[in-house]
This record gives sequence, structure tokens and C-alpha cells, in this order.
Amino acid sequence: MNTKLFLSTLTVALLSSAALPAAAQQKLVPAQSELVFVAKQMGVPITGHFKKFDAQVSFDASKLATSKVAFTVDMGSGTLGAPEMDSELPKAPWFNAPKFPQATFTSSAFKSLGAGKYEVAGQLNIKGQARDVVVPLAMTQTGAVTVATGVLPIMRLAFKIGDGEWADTSMVADDVQVKFKFSLTGVGKL
Repeated sequence: MNTKLFLSTLTVALLSSAALPAAAQQKLVPAQSELVFVAKQMGVPITGHFKKFDAQVSFDASKLATSKVAFTVDMGSGTLGAPEMDSELPKAPWFNAPKFPQATFTSSAFKSLGAGKYEVAGQLNIKGQARDVVVPLAMTQTGAVTVATGVLPIMRLAFKIGDGEWADTSMVADDVQVKFKFSLTGVGKL
């Protein structure tokens, strides 16, 4: 093997095996994130939140067509902050956590609205009921942290939340506001 061919082969081999800087893995920071739901019971707002949730995120503002998010919520982690109400949430009429331990959202498309605002289309699945939704969100960055915030209105009865005797919307309103603030690391410049 001549020296020129050897050096060319060695150069290609080294370049092929060189550790190129990997794109930072995007991760949800649960301690800096929150998932809240607000409903009205007999006309009075009640607020609850989920303690456990996670997301797999691959977001690139310059490549929205390939951006994705898959989000899971531990339905047994829902709380209204009162023991008697919290003991009812995991039961069959409400979240039915033993049968449906997780709610999921899987994105199908991202759309930029400009100025850090986006719409994320996808499928929301709660209690075995899948619905197509569009989630509006705003994203901001401070240093290495990107924060996504938004509100998704849902109709609880479409997901069989509070069914049976609780389907009466004069007791608990059908519309629920799902508010979120998700802190993420590893997201590139918006």
C-alpha cells in the first residue's frame, strides 16, 4: 500500500470514528415543571395538579416537520389537595387509574405562529378515549432552560372523566382547563 493511499484511508477512518459533538439530549425538568387542571364544581373553581409526568422531546425550531413530543401523565398522581377528594380521583368514575394508569399525548405536527408561539397537533388519550387536539403553547429561553407554557381546554365527558352520576354538568362543569409549564433542557435556539 503506498503512503498516499494509506494516509487517505487512515484519514477517512479517523474522521468516520471521531466523536462528533452529540446534539444535547432534550429533557423535561420535573422539579421546575407543573401540570394543573381547573374545573368548576357547583360554579366554584377547583384546582388540582398531577405530581408525576414525563416527556420525550425532540424539538428544533428550524425543523418543525421533524419535531416530536410524547407526553405521559401518571393518572394516580392527581391531587386536589384534600384527602377525601384525592381518594376519589383514581376511582372508576373519575380517572380510573387502576385500569388506565396513564394519559398520553403524542404530537403529529408543529406549527409556528411567530414570536415564540406554536400550535402542536396530536392525539390526547385519557381513559382509553383518544381525541385529536391542538395545543397552543409559548416558548421562552433563559440560558440553557426552555420553558413551554400553555392552556388546553378539554371537555371532561369526551374522555369519560366523571361519568355515571357525575356526568351531570350542573354539579361539575364539562369544560376543564389544563394548564402547563414545562421546563426543558437541551433545546436549541428558538
